[in-house]
Amino acid sequence: MTPEDIQHEIRAIKQALQRAQFLLANERVDHLLSTSLSEQQRLEVHYLAAVTHRMAKQYDEAFRHIDVLLSLSPDYGRAYQELAYCHEAKGNGKEASSAFFKATHFNPALISSWKKLLSIYQRHNDVTAVQMATKQIAHLQSLPAPVLGAYDLMYEKQFAAAEQVCRQFLTKHKHHPEAMMLLAEIGMQLKVYSDAEFLLESCVELYPDNEKAALAYQNVLSKLGKFPEAVQVARQRLEHNPTSFSIKTSLAHALVGVGQLDEAITVYRDVLAENPDRPKVWVSLGHALKAKGDTPDAVSAYEKAIDYASDYGDAYWSLANTKTYKFSDALLAQMSEQLNSNAIKLEDKIHVCFALGKGLEDRGEASKAFNYYQQGNSLKRSTLQFDIARTEEALNAQQRAFSSEDFNKVEGCQAPDPIFIVGLPRAGSTLLEQILASHSKVDGTMELHDILGIASSLSHQKTPYPLNVNALDGETLEKLGARYIEQTRAYRQGAPLFIDKMPNNFIHIGLIKKILPNAKIIDARRNPMDCCFSGFKQLFGEGQEFSYSLSDIGRYYKAYEKLMDHWHAVLPGEILTVQHEEVLDDLEGQVRRILDFCGLDFEEACLAFHQTKRVIKTPSSEQVRQPIYKTGMGQWKPFDSYLADLKQALGGNTSVTNN
Repeated sequence: MTPEDIQHEIRAIKQALQRAQFLLANERVDHLLSTSLSEQQRLEVHYLAAVTHRMAKQYDEAFRHIDVLLSLSPDYGRAYQELAYCHEAKGNGKEASSAFFKATHFNPALISSWKKLLSIYQRHNDVTAVQMATKQIAHLQSLPAPVLGAYDLMYEKQFAAAEQVCRQFLTKHKHHPEAMMLLAEIGMQLKVYSDAEFLLESCVELYPDNEKAALAYQNVLSKLGKFPEAVQVARQRLEHNPTSFSIKTSLAHALVGVGQLDEAITVYRDVLAENPDRPKVWVSLGHALKAKGDTPDAVSAYEKAIDYASDYGDAYWSLANTKTYKFSDALLAQMSEQLNSNAIKLEDKIHVCFALGKGLEDRGEASKAFNYYQQGNSLKRSTLQFDIARTEEALNAQQRAFSSEDFNKVEGCQAPDPIFIVGLPRAGSTLLEQILASHSKVDGTMELHDILGIASSLSHQKTPYPLNVNALDGETLEKLGARYIEQTRAYRQGAPLFIDKMPNNFIHIGLIKKILPNAKIIDARRNPMDCCFSGFKQLFGEGQEFSYSLSDIGRYYKAYEKLMDHWHAVLPGEILTVQHEEVLDDLEGQVRRILDFCGLDFEEACLAFHQTKRVIKTPSSEQVRQPIYKTGMGQWKPFDSYLADLKQALGGNTSVTNN
């Protein structure tokens, strides 16, 4: 069937439902399910099937289709709404309440579920919940129908359709604030960050008193790594509303982003003194303390979050993510209990799975640990719209875009300041950064977003990025390089050189060398099995979507190797490959080699890197505050029997490689 035929059948099913022609609707559903459908089409048909059977009072069949829906998309809000309606019809009040809550959690635009929840809260005299539900219902009812519809589509991950509806509405209502914020949010979901930033900046200028717009603008600035600007926005907002909980917490988050940890910690503690029952803020405080190197207090903050919310998965994962914390029997049992609870939210379930995996791995229970890692990764992957083939093509496009001849002419900003450390996550880049940041002439910063931002700004042109880079004139290249130097100045402490440790910058080495020809690039490598499996065990805060499948992460590693081979070929001698295992075997030799490449004299402090006090925000923060150790090598081996997909994707490349 053609896509048009499928859409015709779906419309026919909806018409049959409106006419209560359930038998006809079921026949058309069965017919569609026997054909080849896209994932989105299959979701829609199973949803219509569930509705049809529920309306026909065939609840067992409705439950069956809902089970399929939730296996395909565990965060499908409308599936939970249907589940709630079925439970309600069968008199299962508790299950219905739980499902209505999950429906509104995954899709806050479901006004019918909110109204059901309001009735439940009123019956239980839950004043706080009644106020919250009433406020949300009033907000949804105030929205124009197209905007509400676009919100619904976005929450169900139909981003293209949501964008189309929203843009059509804005053509007639050009500066509608809610529509502008919604379109920006859709842009964030589609990773069109520059468009989202422009929309929200415009919205704030047009509606300076709109707190929701200001908060959204600050959030997008933080998402883009523009933490200095986010700090400025938050301070301006705080002047007008000095007691606001949300403004204070957003200021603290931005302060962590620029490395002003002491002030951030003070703000978090002030907020918690007045609002101690905020587990998310306790976790944020823990992150700031951990970045500062105060692990004991960070652990206490994470444990405090659990005290206030035993189902808050991020608190358990944050404990595990210190890499040094050992779970007690009681906490392991508590996590297992939470995982088996019907009320647990999807994101909490994902966090708990990864935490349990780490806790059991520490105890040598590889089989149980892998089951939890696998479950957590599968659940996380189901929430993403990631296609490894598209990523492979994007990396191939970089190879097509740049040849040796493209670098014959030296253009761009001539500043020698940046040292880019690139590679895959968990490849040892944090160790290299800590070594270099221990040198008197080098500032350590963090994973900066600025190159990604420049690449994004070049993407929406007639000739798309990266194919358009070589068409840029010398003046434009110089301005882009100078822009990078200026934007990153806020993260520096005054040393001549600084480090940008964003791993994904390996994709953009062509762009980097065009706009910053004197930049140094270090490629951090690690044994492929150690690197990939370590990534598989890691629940990343954002990005790194390739890491939630053994096959995907293996294919990504191969694509990375292939692209790095290309960069070495077209930029001979411009990239230094540093093998993690060689650093562990010969620290001084590798440190001298790295410093020589960067044009720096040897300093003993680089060998005592673990004594250097600085902000470290990566999962390896505690590990690089210790002397060299080799316990991280071969950690995949107890899991060997479960890693066939990874080995296959790597194509037999499971050993250390050198360039």
